[in-house]
Amino acid sequence: MAEHNELGKKGEDLAVAHLLKNGYVIVERNWRFQKAEIDIIAQKENTLAIVEVKTRSSDYFGNPQDFITPKKIKLLVTAVDAYIIQYDLNVEVRFDIIAIINKKNTFNIEHLTDAFLHF
Repeated sequence: MAEHNELGKKGEDLAVAHLLKNGYVIVERNWRFQKAEIDIIAQKENTLAIVEVKTRSSDYFGNPQDFITPKKIKLLVTAVDAYIIQYDLNVEVRFDIIAIINKKNTFNIEHLTDAFLHF
């Protein structure tokens, strides 16, 4: 597996651990719809958190969350709509980003809730 793929997998595993530690239930990982993939679907109480995980080996080029494009957001919204219809859910939906930076084998995790409100 390529090094960047390994870092991405490690980041997703760290994000899941972070969510579990904070009282979330992991509903799905890597759920796909057409061209979109939702990294993590988690639930806490009556809120479904759609979590995009961005992991970087440094912040030299910017924060991980800065690499989420409007096109990616549109794909995620389409996928979430399909997910909610497919499972006939009646929950609040929130889009989160978990940004992870590896600094000398120490992973800094930042959980941004309602992250797409800032785009």
